[in-house]
Amino acid sequence: MKHKIAGKILGRKSGPRTALRKILVKQLFEFERITTTRAKAQAIRGQAERLITLAKKGNANEAAAGKVHARRLVAARIQDAKSVKKLFDEIAPRYAERKGGYTRLVRLGRRNGDSAEMVMLELVE
Repeated sequence: MKHKIAGKILGRKSGPRTALRKILVKQLFEFERITTTRAKAQAIRGQAERLITLAKKGNANEAAAGKVHARRLVAARIQDAKSVKKLFDEIAPRYAERKGGYTRLVRLGRRNGDSAEMVMLELVE
């Protein structure tokens, strides 16, 4: 047994797995809805919710240094300026009064080719 292993492996080495997570989170913020397998959606859901919470705290912070710090922390994890801007300007203010649960998983059935369970991961309105 592999004890103390955090996160889902997703059948990849660590580099491709990190790249996959960054791309999926970026696409979730860009399109606000993505269709993927259940395992991938569960792997990025927590990370996306943490980034939204960080953006909310950055927007609520009065000091300019706190806002810049939050943007830099998010930009280090997403590495796409357009998605970071959308997250801070459009997505985070939408959830200002919400305490959590920013994403929703909707089951779509199984994929024909390999029978993988497909879900739609979307941002809650």
